[in-house]
Amino acid sequence: MKRKQWGRSAISLMIISGLILGGCSSGTGGKKDTAPEGAASNAVSKEGFPIVQEPIKLKMFTRIAPVNGPFKDMPVFQDYEKMSNVQVEFIEAPTDGFQEKKNLLFASNELPDVLYRSGLTPLEAVRYGAGGQLIPLEDLIRDYAPNLTRLMEEYPEIRAAITTPEGHIYAIPGIVTLGSARTDKKWINRAWLEKLKLQVPETTDELYDVLVAFRDQDPNGNGQKDEIPMTARVGLHIVTMMSGSFGLDQQFGYNINIVDDKVEIWMGSERNKEMLMYLNKLYKEKLLDPEVFSHTEAQYLAKQGSGKTGVFFDQTNNNFLPIADQYEGMAPPAGPHGDRMQSQASPVPRDPGAYAITSENKHPEASIRWIDYFYSDEGSTLLRFGREGEHYELKDGIPYYKEEYSTSETQPKITPYAGGGAPHLISEQVSSYINPPQVQDAQKKLDPFMPEIRYAAPMFDEKTAQEVNILRNDIDKYYEEQSTKFIAGALSFDKWEEFQSTLKKMKMDQLQQLYQDAYDKMKK
Repeated sequence: MKRKQWGRSAISLMIISGLILGGCSSGTGGKKDTAPEGAASNAVSKEGFPIVQEPIKLKMFTRIAPVNGPFKDMPVFQDYEKMSNVQVEFIEAPTDGFQEKKNLLFASNELPDVLYRSGLTPLEAVRYGAGGQLIPLEDLIRDYAPNLTRLMEEYPEIRAAITTPEGHIYAIPGIVTLGSARTDKKWINRAWLEKLKLQVPETTDELYDVLVAFRDQDPNGNGQKDEIPMTARVGLHIVTMMSGSFGLDQQFGYNINIVDDKVEIWMGSERNKEMLMYLNKLYKEKLLDPEVFSHTEAQYLAKQGSGKTGVFFDQTNNNFLPIADQYEGMAPPAGPHGDRMQSQASPVPRDPGAYAITSENKHPEASIRWIDYFYSDEGSTLLRFGREGEHYELKDGIPYYKEEYSTSETQPKITPYAGGGAPHLISEQVSSYINPPQVQDAQKKLDPFMPEIRYAAPMFDEKTAQEVNILRNDIDKYYEEQSTKFIAGALSFDKWEEFQSTLKKMKMDQLQQLYQDAYDKMKK
């Protein structure tokens, strides 16, 4: 009930600017599905299959990841064509150079019917929608997308996150209702704890003591001091993973707290200083991986499976399966002020701009019905797992890959979800691969500390979005550079006031006000 009450007050989240953009006022746009002259009606069915009685053809521009095989060879698209009577020709562009090819499509106005798995940014959606190259989808969704409509009713933050300031929806996202698919778990080496007769740490002070023991007491028993007490992905991933223990949240996809309806960008705050000082202490004492700012993603994943790491962070256990019994998930440790929050959590609407329909499309109704199937458990199962009996088997109603398709090499050949960004529903029903019992248990440790609502990044109008981008480009780069130096000890905390002053000169207050305006209009 609480969620539904929030939805009524925030159904137009991110209708956040007084600047009204031009563009189509129709909720459908495009050219209607019509039957060929002299043929029987080819009306789009609102439920069931086929979607149309006579086959139609759609061209879809899509990103193809290096790990993927051709989309036309994937069972989901082969089988779905037979079910739907919609024949799709994928125009595949590799990840490298994809953005440039996408830009060229719009610049030349040589548009496909649909952009699929194309990662349109909110700014691109507003720009190309207002310019008439993308059509509004809100009425199409209402009339021809029952699965997506149901999800938006249950999770009003979905509609809020994809609605433009003028009230249109130009692109739809991937949707993740599974909590464990929206968090990085905090994994700790249980075998080491047991050997050293230690308990799972409940506070940041206890975490420090455990990491010292991991460093000094040879928990892997090889007589060498080769343990890595704690590591994280390159960059400021460690900041994101520890911020909740210092009362620092990650709302709107940024370093933002919302306190008493006030937006606070916390990068120059004293709480952030405390967190960076704590991380500096860990780094200086070799409790935090010395390579945390330099190792590659592949090296980080290898450390997870090496058996030499005490604490690390990842969504699932795929990268350390051979030694998975050594690890367990833990709750966020309480910080010096008692804060205990899982600040890192993706919003329910994820992978923004995953699906959009262009003004060239002669079959907009069929196109929205085509994608809506994948926002159901049945459609998502087909997309992610392929054919029952051939690619997966059901156990207690849950699909599991057959052994030959359970690897990171074979999966990308049968499903576009491998490689990220595919528009579909990720629910508990379809997540056996990323949500095995160990991951479920780790998520349960985080659940009591998850935010009630995770606000997605605002859908600014184009003018405001450009202003935000300009401000953030400078502020984010500076924050990352200086935070890295603070943690690594290359910059003294005596320089903190200078750091704060520079953030102010970079107009962080102005950036904060833009987010405050967005929040205020969402709350109306």
